[in-house]
Amino acid sequence: MTAEPESPADSGVRLAQEYLRLVQDDRPDDAEALLTAPADARELVFAGAGFTALARRTGRTLPTAMRAQASTRQVRLGQLRDANRGDVEGLRSWLREAAEELVTVTRLAEAARLRLGPPSSYGAPGAG
Repeated sequence: MTAEPESPADSGVRLAQEYLRLVQDDRPDDAEALLTAPADARELVFAGAGFTALARRTGRTLPTAMRAQASTRQVRLGQLRDANRGDVEGLRSWLREAAEELVTVTRLAEAARLRLGPPSSYGAPGAG
């Protein structure tokens, strides 16, 4: 029995999780190297979608004002992606921005948990 090949979407999420782990382990050069691996527009878009999925999921755990700000940043990231749709280097720039957003939202979520307790205590939707 052979394992099914990983879907491009799953590969993007896996890359995003690995990037975040490397940043949290204070290995920024290794994290940056991950962002240079996707070679074409399709791979870059699926990688960026992985970052977007994790950032949006984490953003939904933030307190209301922070959640609104994260949502606005996601809209701007979508505009950056759309503006660079046919440009591989432009998409790579978008991927770096999406990666930084994931790091930012993750740090905000951790700070909110430390200061305010679990998400259910400050009314995050779907929490608790």
